[in-house]
Amino acid sequence: MSRTARLAILFSALLAVMLAHELEHLIQVGQKEVVGATCPNDCRGALGFIFDIEWVHFAYNVSIFVAVGALIAFFRLREPFLLGGLALQGYHVVEHSLKLEQWLTNGHRSPTPGILGEHFSLVELHFVLNTAVFALVLTGYLRLGLHRALWGLKSPARLALAGSLLIAVLGGTGAAWSQRPPTMRITGVYEGPLVIDSPRRVVGVIGSVVRGGIVIRSDDVVVRDVAVVGGEYGISVDDSERVVLDGVAVTSAVLDGIHVRRSSVQIRDCVVESLQSPYAQGIDISFAADLPGSLVQGCRISGMREGIVSHFANVNVSKNRIDSTSLRAIAVTEMSMGTVQGNQVEDAVGVGIFCGDFSHCRIAGNAVVRTTADPDSDEGSRQGFAIQSHYGAVATLSGNVIVDSPGGVGVFADATVQGG
Repeated sequence: MSRTARLAILFSALLAVMLAHELEHLIQVGQKEVVGATCPNDCRGALGFIFDIEWVHFAYNVSIFVAVGALIAFFRLREPFLLGGLALQGYHVVEHSLKLEQWLTNGHRSPTPGILGEHFSLVELHFVLNTAVFALVLTGYLRLGLHRALWGLKSPARLALAGSLLIAVLGGTGAAWSQRPPTMRITGVYEGPLVIDSPRRVVGVIGSVVRGGIVIRSDDVVVRDVAVVGGEYGISVDDSERVVLDGVAVTSAVLDGIHVRRSSVQIRDCVVESLQSPYAQGIDISFAADLPGSLVQGCRISGMREGIVSHFANVNVSKNRIDSTSLRAIAVTEMSMGTVQGNQVEDAVGVGIFCGDFSHCRIAGNAVVRTTADPDSDEGSRQGFAIQSHYGAVATLSGNVIVDSPGGVGVFADATVQGG
């Protein structure tokens, strides 16, 4: 067999693998932009529903980089498009190496932004990177005439090599896609409580209501666009990870709107209001300090004792609006690690944003307006503090705006405030 024939067969097999990898990225883009899937749980391509998604893409990228480099070196290729593809793929490997490190550090959980993912959407970013590499390598393959060399081979077995590999990969991809969790669609009123004890997607439409609460006791659960009315807790999450609550609205629960214990959750664009108890909390995330961090973002919470509170947990409380609380609007307490950023807090009684009990808090870019003294308490720490660090806590402040809050920033019981 000639040198060109060997190169054509090997490079065609490599392109089949690269095409399969490109398909994974196309599926991810489709999941996010076309199907409207909830990321990161359901933006995993196909193989990500069976295998660890970061390992899938790391293995793809490293093997492609090594294979392209080996072919260029062994066959002494000087095609500029191949060299450009190799250079860009080298950077792609760096991105995925960092993402894998973050994945392992986080306990096999998102977020894993890598480098550029801090500034761009991950799904689209890696689709663009992978497509660019694929286009460069394919262009080099065509410029070298390897497609004609492969077609000119006389042996059908050689011609079938790349096609067989591609079919096998696509078949595996289809089988993997079939393993994605089932979806339960709610189109009217569901008389609950709804208990979810296995991976599942619960998706509603306008007017979808679950009465009596939702109880989640499984990893890898998504609840999206559902209104929850009543229940002891509106939504309860127990001993679960990779739970996403997206666009849920909770009203008339007896106690907490969203009650999270020993779990890791992402809560986005929620509404919690009109709870029954004067001691109710909007969102309580507790006892999960050894788990991947939780996110509460873009929620609107009104009229609680406490709006968002964490106890011994890692939380990111970002871009929420909380008003009319009677104890504290946002509380990061009991040795929690928390970021409180870009929130709007209005009409809190006593304390707006609280960092307490040896917690470490980054409090940045929040607006705290009209925090008033508690008329039912003569404690010095309840006198209308927009931001308060209490009992051994360390709060690092930057860029917060405080309006009509007489206490300003308060420090009590050997706590610390850094920055301003």
